[in-house]
Amino acid sequence: MIKLTFKIPNFFKNLYIQVIIGMILGILVGNFYPKIGVSLEPLSKGFINLIKMLITPIIFGTLVTGIVGLNDLKKAGKLGIKALIYFEIMSTIALIIGMVVGELVRPGNGLDFNLNELSSVPTSSNNINSVDFLLHIIPNTVFSGFVNGDILQVLLVSILFSVGLLKLKGSGNIVLNVIDKTTKVFYEIVRTVTYFAPIGAFGAMGFTIGSHGIEAISNLFTLVVSVYSTCIVFVLIGLGIVAKMCGFNIVKLIIYIKDEVLLVLATSSSEVALPNVMEKMERIGCEKSVVGFVVPTGYSFNLDGTSVYLTMATLFIFQAFNIDMSLQDKLLILFILMLTSKGAAAVTGGGFIVLSATLSTFNQIPIEALTLLLGVDRILSEVRAITNLIGNSVATIVIAKWENLLDKKKFNEELNKSIG
Repeated sequence: MIKLTFKIPNFFKNLYIQVIIGMILGILVGNFYPKIGVSLEPLSKGFINLIKMLITPIIFGTLVTGIVGLNDLKKAGKLGIKALIYFEIMSTIALIIGMVVGELVRPGNGLDFNLNELSSVPTSSNNINSVDFLLHIIPNTVFSGFVNGDILQVLLVSILFSVGLLKLKGSGNIVLNVIDKTTKVFYEIVRTVTYFAPIGAFGAMGFTIGSHGIEAISNLFTLVVSVYSTCIVFVLIGLGIVAKMCGFNIVKLIIYIKDEVLLVLATSSSEVALPNVMEKMERIGCEKSVVGFVVPTGYSFNLDGTSVYLTMATLFIFQAFNIDMSLQDKLLILFILMLTSKGAAAVTGGGFIVLSATLSTFNQIPIEALTLLLGVDRILSEVRAITNLIGNSVATIVIAKWENLLDKKKFNEELNKSIG
């Protein structure tokens, strides 16, 4: 009797290849069997929820062990200030680039939408302002941020907890060791959950194509192409220049985090890659204290892709209704978005809330105009999330180098190994 054996090629054992296969299968199922595609949404949601449940304890553990490891509150404060300054500069540059491209390309021209035909749009009744945003960071209880998955609240608790441990000095080592070991356990859980990424990608793409149709990719084509092109240019040139100034190649970095980039592309959520990115930033030579602070904080304050989208989307809406804007109007939009975009990730539906706040400053267009973006929001969320991910990775390396907390030898070895 002849025994047949089949060995899976090593090529297909790579996670990014498996994710690509999952995405392709999801597109095919969603296109040819839309009802089945729509029914696949739980696969995507389930995978995202598996990752999300692990994010807050990992952030807490990494940040606490990192800050206490510095053994110096002044050093930790200096790190935080530098990170926030960098975030503000880069996100403002992204906002300006989005506005400039929006003005040059004018993706909304020729659409000639009618204000009288607008339908309602789901937005939050809460307005974003600086006071509410700051109060939102303070949780009702120590555990509220962990239960609700609110990264900013977890960051606050983590920093306060770290300060408490530092003041205990040596007597807090037992607690610190427990937190460190527990964090490592959660990282192992992440590795296990990541094996299900291709299934999550399959479900996400099946649902997207099944619910909107393959033609959804061509809806508002100019806006989609403009946002994607601008984000790509921002990453390769904008972040590329920053990377070169710090002595590394942006393309090599993207290759190094390619698994996480594909995961974000498939799920349209940058959060699902957060634990793995934090681990990879440590592996590449960034000090744990830098990784623990910069990566989680960047998810709320360093939203480069979201910033590009917000200015382009605002201009698109005005152009679609043939409403001319003065230079003063554009500067006002830029100023509003500089403030409100920082809270976009902290509130459910934050992107629409930020755009609502922007439109509400002008009487010409009601916030219902946001319905124009609903059809392509899912498609645009993918490139926004990927740009945010790459931007935060660059920020971590840059700030680690500024603080002399980057192992350059390890850094170069890991980058070169990823393309070898």
